[in-house]
Amino acid sequence: MKKKGNKLYTFIGIALLLMVVGCIGSGIDNMAYGQTTDNYYTLNEYERLHQEGVERVVTLQEVLQEIEQSHNISFFYDDRLVEGKFIAVPEMKSDSLANFLGEMLSQKGLVYKKQTDRTYVIMEKSDWSADISIRQETISGTVTDAQSGETLPGVNILVKGTSTGASTDQSGNYELTVSSLQDTLVFTYIGYQREEIPINGREQLNIALQPQTIAGEELVVVGYGEQRKSDLTGSISSVSSDEINTYPSQGMTDAIQGKISGVQVQSVNGGEPGTGYRIRIRGGTSINAGSDPLYVVDGFPGSTPPPPQDIESIEVLKDASATAIYGARGANGVVLITTKQGYEGDTQIDLKLSNSFQQTTKRLDLLNASEFGSFMNDIHLNGGGDANDVPYPDASSLGEGTDWQEQIFRDGYLQNYQLSVSGGTDRINYYVSGNLYDQQGVIINSDYKRMSVLSNIDIQASEKFKIGGKLYFARSEQNGVRTQEGSSGTTGAGVISGAFKFEPTKGVYDENNEFTTSGIGDPHDNPYAVATQRESDNVDDRFEGNVFGEYSIVDDLILRVTAGANINNGRYGSFVPTTLVGGRNTGGSGAINAGKSTNFINENYLNYEHAFARVHTVNFSGGFSYQHYRSEGWNASNQNFISDSFSFWNLDGGSNFQSPSSYLSRWTLASWYGRLNYNFDDKYLLTFTGRYDGSSRFGKNNKWAFFPSGAVSWNISNEQFLEDSDVLSNLKLRASYGITGNTEIGTYQSLARFSPVFSTVGGQPVNAIRPTDVANNNLTWESTTQYDIGLDIGLLNDRIDITADYYHKKTEDLLYNIPLPEYSGYGTSLQNIGSIENKGFELSINSQNVTTEQFSWSTRLNISFNRNKIAELAGGDVKYSEAPGHMISTESQILREGEPVGSFYGWIFDGLYQEGDDFSAEPNKQPGDVKFRDINGDGTVNNSDQTIIGDPHPDYIWGFTNNFSYQNFDLSVFLQASAGNDMLNFTRMELLWMSGKSNQLAEATNRWTPNNTDTNIPRASSGRSAIVSSQWVEDGSYVRVKNISLGYNIPASVLGSRVRSARIYASGQNLLTFTDFSGYDPEVSYQNSNTNIGLNYASYPNIRSFTVGLDIGF
Repeated sequence: MKKKGNKLYTFIGIALLLMVVGCIGSGIDNMAYGQTTDNYYTLNEYERLHQEGVERVVTLQEVLQEIEQSHNISFFYDDRLVEGKFIAVPEMKSDSLANFLGEMLSQKGLVYKKQTDRTYVIMEKSDWSADISIRQETISGTVTDAQSGETLPGVNILVKGTSTGASTDQSGNYELTVSSLQDTLVFTYIGYQREEIPINGREQLNIALQPQTIAGEELVVVGYGEQRKSDLTGSISSVSSDEINTYPSQGMTDAIQGKISGVQVQSVNGGEPGTGYRIRIRGGTSINAGSDPLYVVDGFPGSTPPPPQDIESIEVLKDASATAIYGARGANGVVLITTKQGYEGDTQIDLKLSNSFQQTTKRLDLLNASEFGSFMNDIHLNGGGDANDVPYPDASSLGEGTDWQEQIFRDGYLQNYQLSVSGGTDRINYYVSGNLYDQQGVIINSDYKRMSVLSNIDIQASEKFKIGGKLYFARSEQNGVRTQEGSSGTTGAGVISGAFKFEPTKGVYDENNEFTTSGIGDPHDNPYAVATQRESDNVDDRFEGNVFGEYSIVDDLILRVTAGANINNGRYGSFVPTTLVGGRNTGGSGAINAGKSTNFINENYLNYEHAFARVHTVNFSGGFSYQHYRSEGWNASNQNFISDSFSFWNLDGGSNFQSPSSYLSRWTLASWYGRLNYNFDDKYLLTFTGRYDGSSRFGKNNKWAFFPSGAVSWNISNEQFLEDSDVLSNLKLRASYGITGNTEIGTYQSLARFSPVFSTVGGQPVNAIRPTDVANNNLTWESTTQYDIGLDIGLLNDRIDITADYYHKKTEDLLYNIPLPEYSGYGTSLQNIGSIENKGFELSINSQNVTTEQFSWSTRLNISFNRNKIAELAGGDVKYSEAPGHMISTESQILREGEPVGSFYGWIFDGLYQEGDDFSAEPNKQPGDVKFRDINGDGTVNNSDQTIIGDPHPDYIWGFTNNFSYQNFDLSVFLQASAGNDMLNFTRMELLWMSGKSNQLAEATNRWTPNNTDTNIPRASSGRSAIVSSQWVEDGSYVRVKNISLGYNIPASVLGSRVRSARIYASGQNLLTFTDFSGYDPEVSYQNSNTNIGLNYASYPNIRSFTVGLDIGF
């Protein structure tokens, strides 16, 4: 096929080189190329034409490209007919294209044949004579995408071994004249796998092209480049655009949940609109530093992933061989995201519309008004109260009362729209899209809206030079309600906790038409008032722009230079009006927090790939990176407003100004990096990677560090003894070892720091500071050493694809705050002490179970096992509590050597005391009170009897997808699960506290009484403390029917010529969840952090969605 983008200066450069070579001897050209001077023209011919007075001398190939652009036609030819041939360009009149072509081509013994109005074939005169003597046959058909079924315009079709060709029209149709129906057609299209299809006598031949990303020689994006999947030595998993867009997702992280082995994704706060997600690749690697992976979007580290509809593919780098190219940022894994691009062909317009209807998946069964009244009467009597003075003398008459969950919940709604325009020519490709994601939450007054625009453009400026750029803008607006609060006391109660705790005996308003407040425990607001009156408004504007230039220096050597910036502006406003308890106490309270961050990055690197001696291939990538980050922010607040009407937009209207605050932080990262791949005969592969990072965030004695890795793999299936195997189509053994780092510790942690303090001199306030942190000049990176052993297996011509990996990760030099002696004047010092281990096994199985013209069935299964433990911890055990502050509870978690991070810690629940039991271990207890186990056997239950009572880490996670298609119908069923993880349920702990401080679960009706002793629910008693014990640890395992989707592709015969494709579908998300967890849903993470895993308190409920959608292409 023809080459594109040749320029005259390219050939001048070649000519100058040939002139030097020509000085050696006049006959060397013929010897070097093995051709006669009739077929190869050097600079001598160029000079001869000039001497003859010819005004314009250029290459034949260049003239043909100019004609293609000016006349909107296509030429098909064998490259060897035109490459390197200079011609004298004749004068062309506006109406003489045919004469012009004939005169120009005749100079080189060539002729042309017009295939269609827009298609010309160029051949030698001898071929023309033979061609016209052969009987002509016509073949036609349609070319589609093998995955989506969409038709493909602009596909090039060539009769193999000839210059005869055509291209598909806007609807993907083609018609081609061939000399024989036994010929072979060659189909080529940018971004798709080349196909050679024998005609075999058919007059109609329809073909579905496989996208290059899923073809047999699958191209996988790696750091600073891409590789054939068969050449990979590291552990990399890929997800395609179709897989992440099977149902509406808030973001990329949500979309990949359960679809990649070794990757655990969990919602932080159930189904809250705009909620964040916790993602861990092969386990958490740190205690105090960040454990989130590095996101790299179109080659830019630290970028924000765009909406799933704009993503072409996702690659997750998991082992050190794959991540070491990112050095100090690779310890937590790397997520590479490639956004969609335009391809050569007619403009394509795609519109994707979906609407979802949402509802809560579960509600808790609480005491109704009558049951609550009886419970409160028991509290009164068990506390020694007068039987004639109970709070609810006629409790049975109270009925059901107020269902506070019903008051705050509603049906949710989600609309998700995207419009994209893409296309291109042989020189310019473009993709532009706009997206709207608008969700109304299932709790009143909670919603989230995101609007975004993405633009990608690539320009082939010349044969050697390519430039391009990306622009991305997104605005998100989140109106939140208070959930998962750190303390649910008088002024802090949230919507969910309030719905659980508030008395069902009260309504929304009291007799004065004011919002009711709780009359038991803390006097907090009712949940409806909190949801409707408290304001929480978060607006975020994000802009990302980057440009690149790519230059082919010589054959096989490409220089790429990129520069980009990520600018984020955020504003958070809150207001507590006087209609709420917290506002009445302060006269109304308003605050605004705002911030801006700028992230600039420049990458400069070379890619070199060369094959020699037929069996050796060398690939090298290396370069320099510079990144600078700046973040600034400020806060202002006030209290005691004249009116609630202005919310937080009238801070000067208050009279009780609060202390303002502001900050500025900056850091810089500079890096040198390189990767060398060697391939011998597609059998033995080696990879060596190294990165030398320097960060301003670490101590002056450890600013720089080197992160190396090495990997080997053996393509056993390419060995001669397996070449003829009918069963084993692929067998590759991989092994890797390397070191990566973690820089996510914040800024200025190695420096001595001072903090402002309030002080007075002579009764007057003065500015003062005090030292708060001691310097640590040796503070350095957390380093993770990892080895990985993997096996890739393909069976039955790759109809079954199996990938298995065993890994071991050890993170050393953990950053941890070590307590300092009191006499030092400091509390703690951040030091590199301690280590964490993660080890596990991953398995992925993909199979094409059935593939026929009418029906297909494929399956994807992945399962991951990970074991986490603290290998070393300076200073011994660290005990801490993350129970809600108002419960004033005991320690809930522990960090201990040999145990998982964030293990639950407390007493072992041993049932209830009964009449006649021995109370000597807990002498203050009575029958019906909770009994804790005396684990050390000293006869007393005290702090020494606390122990590890649960592990929040799952034993394994898995995802299971089945895709079916029958004619134009398609069906997808996706299951996702987590097994073996414990949950510490603070919500249940509070709702079975049985102390009379709030409403309780309906299980409280089975509480202990002298007449009901066979129970684990203690007696009602106001004197009971909130104690963390195994009673509140539950099995958080679950199996979820994550998505079922049914679609129908409308036939092209129905759509007409103007519509390229159309698909309608209906789907359901979170349809069923099988779990023993008693809360709303086990997929939550209260007080989410590295050390807080598997906690639940007052979380937003998960949601069940029903979606209908339409995808249409023009």
